Amino acid sequence: MINVRYPLVMSALLAAATASAQVQSPPAGNPPAPAPAPQAAPPASEAPTASVPYGAGLKVNLSPDGSKYFRIINWHQVWTRYNKNNTGSQRVAGDPESSTFDVGLRRSRVLIYAQLNPRFLIITHFGINNQNAVSGGVGIGDPGKKPQLFIHEAMVEYKVFKYMNIGAGLHYQNGVSRMTRASTLNFLAYDAPITNWPTIEKIDQFARWMGIYAKGRVGKFDYAVSVNDPFATNQALTPAAQPLNVADYNPRNSHKVYQGYFAYEFLDQEANLLPYQTGSYLGTKRVFNLGAGFMFNKDAMMSRTGAVPVPTPADPFTSVPNKLQNLGILSADLFYDTPINKDAGTALTAYAVYYNYSFGTNYVRNIGILNPSTAGGSSAIPGAGTLRGNAYPVVGTGSSTYLQAGYLLPTNTLGEKARLQPYAAWMHGNYDGLKAIGSKDVNVYDLGANLLLDGHNAKFTLNYRARPDYSNPQDVNYRPEITLQTMIFL
Repeated sequence: MINVRYPLVMSALLAAATASAQVQSPPAGNPPAPAPAPQAAPPASEAPTASVPYGAGLKVNLSPDGSKYFRIINWHQVWTRYNKNNTGSQRVAGDPESSTFDVGLRRSRVLIYAQLNPRFLIITHFGINNQNAVSGGVGIGDPGKKPQLFIHEAMVEYKVFKYMNIGAGLHYQNGVSRMTRASTLNFLAYDAPITNWPTIEKIDQFARWMGIYAKGRVGKFDYAVSVNDPFATNQALTPAAQPLNVADYNPRNSHKVYQGYFAYEFLDQEANLLPYQTGSYLGTKRVFNLGAGFMFNKDAMMSRTGAVPVPTPADPFTSVPNKLQNLGILSADLFYDTPINKDAGTALTAYAVYYNYSFGTNYVRNIGILNPSTAGGSSAIPGAGTLRGNAYPVVGTGSSTYLQAGYLLPTNTLGEKARLQPYAAWMHGNYDGLKAIGSKDVNVYDLGANLLLDGHNAKFTLNYRARPDYSNPQDVNYRPEITLQTMIFL
C-alpha cells in the first residue's frame, strides 16, 4: 500500500508546484513581460476543386518504372428492396408473405491482380454474393448466416507474343457475349439480366470456369477462346426422376466445354488486360463494337423419353428410356458508348444482345436473385424449379433478347458534386418449355437511374422492375420490385 501511495503523493505535489508557478506574480522590480504579438490571420481557404479521377486506385508499384506492381480492388453492393412476392411465397416455411422489404448484400468482393512485367499476370478474386437474412449463408439451421467466402478467380497468364496471351486456372475469359464477360463495377443498369450467364452455378462456378484460355488483339479485332472442364452438377438426378421430355443437366457429363467471344472495335479500343467488360464509360470514350460468341458442351443435357418401369430398376440410366443432348449457345451483340456534348458532359450508352440457346428438350430454369423467400411458390413449369419470391423463367431452350440504354445528363443538372444517368432495360425470353404448356413469353422491364457521386466508384442506383409471376403459367401477372443499390468500390 505504501508503494502505491508514495508515487501518488509525489505526483500531487509536483502538479501543485507546477500550477503555483503558472499563476504567481512576477518578482518586485521587474517589469511585466511584454504582451505577445498578435497572430497572423489564417490564410484564406481555397475554393473547392472538382473530384480527382480515381485512376489506378489502390495500386502499389514494386519497381521504379511501375512495370512491377499489384492493385487491390474492394467493393460492396448493398440492396435495400421492396418486392411483391410470387403467389404462395413464404419468407420461411410456415410464414407466408405477399411482399417483402429487406436489405441484402448483392456482392461483397476483393480483387487483387499483379504483374511482374507486362508478360506475366496473376489474378485472385474472392468474396460473397446474395446474402440476406434468410438465405445465402451456410450456418447450420440458420441459412442466412455466415455466407461462403469463396474464390471467384485464381488464374495466371503469360504473353506469348504481341497478338496472344495464354492463361489457366479458374478464370472469367468467357464466351457467348460481351455481358457474359461483364464487370460488376460499372453496370449501366443496377444489375445484369442473368440471361448473360446461362449456365451459372451448373457446369460453371458462379460464371467462372476451370480451364485454359487464349486471348489477344489483332488490329481492331479482339478475341478470347477457352477449353474448360464442366463442374459436376445434378449428382442426385437420374432419368427416373425427370419429367417426360424435359431436359436437365447430365450428372455424368465429362466432355470439355468450348467457348469464345470475338469483337470488332470500330472506334476507340478498350483495355483488355483484365477480362471484365465495361458497362458504361460515362462519356470518357467513343466505343462502337460488334461481337459474337459461342459455347458448346457435348452430351451436357439428359432427358427421359419413355415410361419409368415399375418397380424402378437398380440402374435407371440403362433401363429408363433417355437420351443425351448437346448444349449449344450462340450470340450476337452491339455496344455503343459515346459523349454527346463534351462541354455539357452528356453521354449515351446502349447495348443489345441476342442469344440462341439449345439446352435440350423443353429446358427452362427459374432464377430469383437475392431471393427474399425460402419456401412456397410452387411452379407448374416442368423441371424449371421453384417460383418462390422473385423467381421467374430466366433461361431456357429457345432464344432471348436484352436491350438497355442510358443517358448521362448535363453536369449542371445536380450541381458539381453529383451526376445523374437515367436508363431503361428490357429482357424478352422465347422458350420452348413455356410454349409446350401454353404459356406466354417472358418479359422483364427495368427503369432506373444512377446517382453518380464519384463516377462508378461511389453511386446510388434506384431501379423499378416489373417482373412476371408464372405461378399460374396460363395467367401471368406482373409483380413490382423497387431496389435501391448503394455501391462503393476502391
